[in-house]
Parts: sequence; C-alpha cells; structure tokens
Amino acid sequence: MSFPARTTLAEIELGSTLQPKFGPDGLIPCITQDIATGQILMFAFMNAESLGHTLKTKKATYWSRSRNKLWCKGEESGNVQWVKELYTDCDQDVLLIKVEQSGAANASCHNGYKSCFYRKLEDLDGTDFKLGFQGQPLFDPATVYKKK
Repeated sequence: MSFPARTTLAEIELGSTLQPKFGPDGLIPCITQDIATGQILMFAFMNAESLGHTLKTKKATYWSRSRNKLWCKGEESGNVQWVKELYTDCDQDVLLIKVEQSGAANASCHNGYKSCFYRKLEDLDGTDFKLGFQGQPLFDPATVYKKK
C-alpha cells in the first residue's frame, strides 16, 4: 500500500488526507490504546508495509526493530489487537490506534501483563526510583512463547 505524498503544512496539519510522516528509518511511532477502557496498552513502530497491512486486515501489525520483520500482534500469543479506530497527531508523525484486544489472556505485553505499562514510578520527586507493579500477569510467557 502506498500512502499519499506529504504536501503543504496546512494540508498536513488541517487537511483531511492521511499523509503519515515516516522517519529517516522508515518508521512512525504508534501508541496502542484499549478502545473500551482507554488504557494505553503498548507503544511500537510501524513502517508503510505494516501500516498498510493493519489497514487491510484490521489486525494491528507493527515493525519489529529487534527481529527486523513485520510483527502481527498475536501471531504467537493469540492475543490479537483488532483495530477499531486510527488517529494521527497534528503533524502526522505519530499514530494512535484504538483496539479491541482478543485472545485467551487478553494481554498486550510479552511479559504477560494487560499493558506494557505495568510499572509506575512511586516517587515523582526523583529521589527514590522504585517502581510499583500495577496488577498481575495474565499469562506465563514461558508457556506462550516457546523458543523455535
């Protein structure tokens, strides 16, 4: 899938055509949010191919920088993210997708948690860097992600 070329600043910021700004590495940041609860589930990157695949299949598909390949969320875990809405920010260099999470564990994080943001800094004064855990894992990663 090819996306429209970026045009004028006015059209990018106030127009009605999706003109994503992929970085020099070909990637655009993507925030994923649970459509029902508003909880931020994860952050990942997309390239033009993964964004096109996402729009075509309605399954959240990202670009894995560590594996250097497309990554369809849930391909191993079964925890698929069904895209219900897609937003872009004012200058179209960040995406926000709102998803319905499905699967046995209904979790987004490879560590078994509902959200990848499962730890919170307890002391915002910056004197103690202790992280507090938010909730419990919903599945055991060792049984879901078997080494191939």
